[in-house]
Amino acid sequence: QVQLVESGGGLVQAGGSLRLSCAASGRTFSSYAMGWFRQAPGKEREFVAAISWLGGVTNYTDSVKGRFTVSRDNAKNTVYLQMNSLKPEDTAVYYCAAALSPGPFTIIRDVREYRYWGQGTQVTVSS
Repeated sequence: QVQLVESGGGLVQAGGSLRLSCAASGRTFSSYAMGWFRQAPGKEREFVAAISWLGGVTNYTDSVKGRFTVSRDNAKNTVYLQMNSLKPEDTAVYYCAAALSPGPFTIIRDVREYRYWGQGTQVTVSS
């Protein structure tokens, strides 16, 4: 069992930045690939970013490439999402998730492969 708690969301103007954190507890955090997803009202949950459990490999959806950066600190059992140059279309509830990884450098983009989820944190970007 892995428990995930997100923090760092809020209201920001377009062009601003936020840093989301996801603190994990429970089973060995470093064995899990981590992902960030988001869900806007009336839309399906979508992939945003993922990081392998050794942290050396990352992947992003096209709309956030060059603006968002995912990282992790296995010693602190925490994964981060640094979001820069935010746009109104980034407004959503952001979730972190954990998936058992078959390898230390494996990236997982499929929402169905993630077993553990946080409660979500709201990010609102005003124009």
